[in-house]
This record gives sequence, structure tokens and C-alpha cells, in this order.
Amino acid sequence: PPETRAAVRTHSGPAPVTDVAKLCVCDLLVAQCDVNCCCDPDCTAADFSLFTTCSVPIVTGDNRLCSQKAAIYSLDVEANPPERIFKLIDQVNPSVFCIHATNYKEALSFSSPQMPTSENFDQLLKEFESAAFSAEPDSWNMNTDAQSPSDANETYRYEYGVPIQTVDAFLRLPSPVVSSWCSDANPAGFLVNQATKCTRSVSVEKCGNIQAVSMLFYINSSILAVPKSSQMVNITVQSVVVQSLNGMWTLLNSSDILRLPMILDEMCINIVLGVSYHITYTDAGEIIEAAASFVLGAINKEALSIQQSCEISFTQVNTKPVPLSGNPGYVVGLPVRAGFRPQGYPFPVEILFNTNKYGQLTILQSTSNQDCLAAQGARTPVLFGYNMVSGCKLRITAAMKCQPLTQTLLDLLKGQTFPEYVASFGNSRAQDVLDWVPITHFKISEQRMYNTFQSSCQIPISLEIEVKWTKYGSLVNPQARIVNVTATITTTTLKQLPSGRERTIPITSSVVFTDISSPAEPGYKAWPTINVKLPFDFFFPFV
Repeated sequence: PPETRAAVRTHSGPAPVTDVAKLCVCDLLVAQCDVNCCCDPDCTAADFSLFTTCSVPIVTGDNRLCSQKAAIYSLDVEANPPERIFKLIDQVNPSVFCIHATNYKEALSFSSPQMPTSENFDQLLKEFESAAFSAEPDSWNMNTDAQSPSDANETYRYEYGVPIQTVDAFLRLPSPVVSSWCSDANPAGFLVNQATKCTRSVSVEKCGNIQAVSMLFYINSSILAVPKSSQMVNITVQSVVVQSLNGMWTLLNSSDILRLPMILDEMCINIVLGVSYHITYTDAGEIIEAAASFVLGAINKEALSIQQSCEISFTQVNTKPVPLSGNPGYVVGLPVRAGFRPQGYPFPVEILFNTNKYGQLTILQSTSNQDCLAAQGARTPVLFGYNMVSGCKLRITAAMKCQPLTQTLLDLLKGQTFPEYVASFGNSRAQDVLDWVPITHFKISEQRMYNTFQSSCQIPISLEIEVKWTKYGSLVNPQARIVNVTATITTTTLKQLPSGRERTIPITSSVVFTDISSPAEPGYKAWPTINVKLPFDFFFPFV
């Protein structure tokens, strides 16, 4: 009956979720305290004492309501230690036009549409075939645990930066948070390469009870192939290296042997000094393989702490990883990485040249016969820190046309696809826009003339690339960073030669590296450095 149906709707309508005390827009990290996020439920009193301000001082619901609750957050800096202050107040909207009550229950939630199947197709067609139909469902389902048909058909996948899920929680990497001491609450983000180092307190007597120094801690939990799935990927041991007390490394022949920490001759052996994860994934965002490589070591009774290193890298299946030229700064002798901005992309991406599969900056390669027309397509990568000069000789006759010759020489000097950007660091990624330096182009003309054509013809005869770099970071371990790149094309004018005469013109390419670092002044004292690494998604959703 209609009365019964109306009663069901009245009693089972969804309640709005507007508890401002539980809302927190700055809570971005999973199971971690976000810096200066006073509403983060993961933060403790000790965390609040280190805050300098509340990034979100007030949390409200819909500002169009006439009256609503508001959560106020602040810091009592005069307390020792500083404390967070939380207040829940009634906020009144001064506007004349405001919403007094949200009595339209259907607008407070989204109903999942029913997916058509062979069993319900006729019923759905009968309901929605007319020009007008009711958008109100027959009943509200308040059982949030029940899976709707749309949820059952939804396909999950990993996206960039999403924490990698395991059977029990997330794949976590030891990393420093506030100090250099290790914290095991750093989740690994999908496609986010990380390399961390931290200090862990250990002792010979308790080494068997510290989980984070055992291989089991890093491989015991299986990874979910895609989020919220039952398909699991086991972490296999790829290699095991044993480091002696004097620093010698020995690669074990068999990597499938699980070596657990144990006490031997007043030493604790087989403790994890380093672990490196390698994740293989598909283009659909599914993890299909996970491998871990370990460095095991030993400590004696005098040791109070160890330094642990942890890395994670990702490779798409059926692809080869692009080699880096440094981490982070460039290493002398490694290729300068370059890229371009294709149409439709707001950031530069790594490119694939015809003769260069690694996206490197290249110049003309000299050949033995020095013939420019025979050297087309021969390129050599520009190596960081190496000043280079290459060239060839062009034999010009009166039968040559100006425009085709000019284009041929441009392709010879710059290659088929000259990049638009150069990576400022040796490990710059395509999505890190600020890590790519645009190449500035110049064109100058020489006064020298060659008599060849009936009318004057401007042809390029040289390409000069200048790479300006600086020492970046700490004075103890400076990193090479490229800050400016210029490419200068020099042209010259050709005029008519007598019939039957030929002339040979040299074509050259050069690369010059210039260090523009400011020298340290006498008596200069470097600023102290703090060994702190922000979480990988600290600036989420910004890169």
C-alpha cells in the first residue's frame, strides 16, 4: 500500500554525515600525523607540541546553512609543552538568504544505479522508457556493508602515489621523520621511487626481538595485486649480500635461504642493513611481481645503533628501465638527459630519438671519411662535464639548391628531433616539471661569404651548446645541477661560384660545460644541515 511505502521511506532515510568534529581536510597521510594538521586523529599530544600553527583553524559543513556546528582548532603556545585547543561552537550565518533545514533527504546521498542484466533488463526498460520518471528510489538501503551491483562490477587499480596495500596494512619503508631515527610508518606509494636512510637503535642482547632487523619483517606480508582485492603477490628474495665488520660484501649463491638474526660469539649476525624492493606492474595499474634484495650485517657488543637504507623502484612489464645519470646530481661522464613537450601534455616527458632510445642530448658524431652527407643520422650523446667538438666537411657545387641544403644541414646539426628540455638532475622524473630546464635557442650570422649561388643563401654551419651548471646542496657532498642550456646556430652567406667549381665548408658541433657556482668566501661557515626527509606525499595533491 502507498501508506506503508511512505512509512518505510520516512524511517529508513539516510542521515547526513556532517559531524565537523570528525572532518579533517588536511589529513593526507595514511596512519601518520600530518604536520600542522590540528584535526588529524593520528596526531598525539607529543606531535601537537611540535606544531607551529594550525593549517586548518576552522572546519565547517555547508556554509549556506543558517546555523551549524563549527570545529575551532588553535595552539596554546604559552603552555609547556604547547597544547592543541579544540572547541565546538554554534556558527550563525548572517545572510538573509540561508538554508534553515536540510529536509530534502534524497539530496543527502547518492543512490547507486542498478546495473542492467539479462534478468532485470525488462523491468528497467519498463521503469525508464517513458519521457518522465521518478528519480526517487523505492527504498533506502542503510546497510553500508552490503555490496551494491555497481561496487561488484567496479574495477580497482593502483594509481600514482596511492599506498601499496598488503594483507595486513600497507607496504612500509623505514625512513626518518623528525630526527634521523627510523620510523616504520612510511607507506610506499605506487610508482614513487624512494631511497631512505635512517638510524635504528639495536643491541646484541635484544637483536632477536627487534622485528625491523629481520628479513621476515620485509617479506612476510603479501602485496595485494590491486586495492581491495583477494589476489595476492608474494615478495620473493632476489639476492642476499652479507657485509662483514670491516665492510666487505659477499654475495650468497642461494638467495632462497631465510637468514634470521642470531647471536654468535658475542655478535649478532644476519641483521638487515639494507633492503631494496623492485615492483613490476602492468599498464592497467596491477602489481604482478615483487622482489626484495637484502644486505645483511653483524654488530658487536659495542654497537648501539645501525644505519639502515631502504629503496623501492618500479618497472612496467615488458619494458626496460631508463638509466639515470646520477642520484640526484649528475655524475661526470654520464649522458645529459633530455626531453620535449609533446602536444597535449602540460609537462615535458622523456623522449625516444630515432638513434637514441634513452632520451639523451646528442650532437653530430664525427666519421672517418669526414663527409657530412654520409654522416647523417650518426649521433653521439653529450656526456656531463666533457667539453666536446665534432664536425665534418660539406662539398658544395653550383647545382645544389639553397632551401634543401639548409634543411639538410639543420637536420645534421640538431638531429631529427632536437629536445626542448634538459633534466636539471641526473634522476629527474618526467612528472617533476620544475626539474626540467628549457633550452634557449639563439641564431647568429657570420660576415664571411662563400661564392656559390646566384643569389645569397643563408646556411647553418655550426651548433654551439653551452651547459651552465652549479654545485647544489651541502658543501660536504655537493650535487651537480644544470641551471641553463643555450643552443646557438651560426649561419653564413653563400654566393654564386663559376660553373664547374666546387668548395668545401667545415660544419662543426661543440658542447661547453661552464661551472657557475659561487666560490666559498674565506672564513665562510656553512649553514648546519638537518637530516630530515618529508613523506613522499607531503605536498599531495601537488607534485
